[in-house]
Amino acid sequence: MTDPDSGRLDLASLEQEIAAGRIHTVVTALPDLFGRLVGKRITARFFLDEVARAGMHVCDYLLACDMEMDPTPGYSFTSWNTGYGDLHAVPDFATMRRAAWLEGTAIVLCDAFTESGEPVEVSPRRILQRQLARLSERGQRAMMASELEFFLLEDDYAAAHAKGYRDLTPTQRYVEDYHVLSGTFAEDVVGAIRAGVDASGIPVEFSKGEWGPGQHEINLRYAEALEMADRHVLYKLAAKEIAASRGHALTFMAKFDETLAGSSMHVHASLWDGDAPSFAGDGTLEGAPVTSSDAFRHFLGGVLAHAGEIALLFAPTPNSYKRFRPGTFAPTGIAWSYDNRTAGFRVVGEGASLRLECRIPGADANPYLVYAALLAAGIDGLENATEPGPAFEGDVYAAVGLPHVPASLPEAARAFEASDFVRGAFGEEVVAHLLHFVRTEQRQVDDRVSDVERARYFERV
Repeated sequence: MTDPDSGRLDLASLEQEIAAGRIHTVVTALPDLFGRLVGKRITARFFLDEVARAGMHVCDYLLACDMEMDPTPGYSFTSWNTGYGDLHAVPDFATMRRAAWLEGTAIVLCDAFTESGEPVEVSPRRILQRQLARLSERGQRAMMASELEFFLLEDDYAAAHAKGYRDLTPTQRYVEDYHVLSGTFAEDVVGAIRAGVDASGIPVEFSKGEWGPGQHEINLRYAEALEMADRHVLYKLAAKEIAASRGHALTFMAKFDETLAGSSMHVHASLWDGDAPSFAGDGTLEGAPVTSSDAFRHFLGGVLAHAGEIALLFAPTPNSYKRFRPGTFAPTGIAWSYDNRTAGFRVVGEGASLRLECRIPGADANPYLVYAALLAAGIDGLENATEPGPAFEGDVYAAVGLPHVPASLPEAARAFEASDFVRGAFGEEVVAHLLHFVRTEQRQVDDRVSDVERARYFERV
């Protein structure tokens, strides 16, 4: 197994690397609402002398802007009326590591605070930390892993932009799911991603071809929830930068092409009491050939009960919902089953490895928000001893009468807004901020005329 500490740095080792001339830049960043890393490239010596001690300041609009970095009216957190002031980004040195895919570079993630020292409650890392604190009060910690899929393209990012992101060419011409031969031809990029990420204190398990031409998956070793979310966003950054350095683009869009499979973020979750797995047990799990604990059943019951209300955080853009199609390995029904890839919630493993796989999120989702949503729902299940009911058997796509994954962003937003559970778990400030965020994205799409509309509605003779 890869040493998880390989590539990790603390302040003492960073100072040694800087003194030896091996590190000259420290990327200092925080995740935004999209899960992108935003921040600064800081000269290594200045980082040691100033930023390590005092943090850095960035404009607070980074948590209140859209994909195009346009300041978005309507947030109570910040606006033109408040002057878009600063927030204080404080490095979390537990996240510091080499960015081994970049020459002479380290990277560290930050938490966001106000100028008066209060945590910024709408920052994604803080949203997850609050749920982890609730879990800790119950004597539990969460272990998570996310499987991310992406499409690798022959085009580079400049060429994709010049084409208007149309008629892009995947690196393979056929579905390459598990094909070792096909994967060989992408190894210059995918292998470099594996190596670069693994050398950066982010242990990699494997890569494989996925269920689309040019589609791949790279799996990271599981970790505690906050560490895993950090690994997730760092991996996505590395993957895009490595692909670009080799003349390719890749995309984590949930639905890159309507004729191809979508790209998923399957999340594996389990709870632990210290070093003891909380999900393993000697109780029955109706419909599954494994035993489980009350904690597992009730956690599963909670996520099933609230899946429709938290789907907004699993699928945060209008494009996200185009992935949910029958027969595509993306779920449409909210049900649980043992080792069944048609179900939104797939139970896998046994004994200490027993865990829940949530198959609803897309690769475009923000992992901090996805993990926070799953934990909030699971905690509610623990608090209320919610039973999941029997496992579904058969093809969930063909089932009648099951609750469904929301079919659109507006539908998901309505369920999120109306939920007393959501408001209790996240608080009014966070709920309002996230609703404004997703509705801004929906409005941006609604206001534009698409190629599909021109092709269908322009006069024909």
